[in-house]
Amino acid sequence: MQARVQQEPFDLGTEAARFAGAQKDMGAVVTFTGIVRDAARGGMVAMEIEHYPGMTQSALEKIAAQAMARWDLGDALVIHRHGRLERDEMIMMVATAARHRKAAFEAAEFLMDYLKSRAPFWKKEIAADGAEWVAAKDADEDALNRW
Repeated sequence: MQARVQQEPFDLGTEAARFAGAQKDMGAVVTFTGIVRDAARGGMVAMEIEHYPGMTQSALEKIAAQAMARWDLGDALVIHRHGRLERDEMIMMVATAARHRKAAFEAAEFLMDYLKSRAPFWKKEIAADGAEWVAAKDADEDALNRW
């Protein structure tokens, strides 16, 4: 299991291939990648992501360990970037490996729901007309609560 918080971009193909190639006796590998998009505000050009390094790293390791135990995963990977990210850049990646696809999919979805609602990151959308902090959404919290 690995959790990384980093500023620099990651190569999705390299990360996915390395993760999948390291799996033994696993029947499923699931990956998901989040990308900066022009979401809530028209004309968004970038996103600024802040965090507290020690606290964030610890929180990601803890939730990945919970997923490992709950779904009996063979492995899990969480990568989340911070700093200024331009539109269409990759923000994060989750990968899970399990003997069966249902466990791999559910664990990946659980990790994604956690990252969206509770992970200690603060996000600011930057648009041509100014910047605005992203508020928590009830739908994101509801998604995590189902687990």
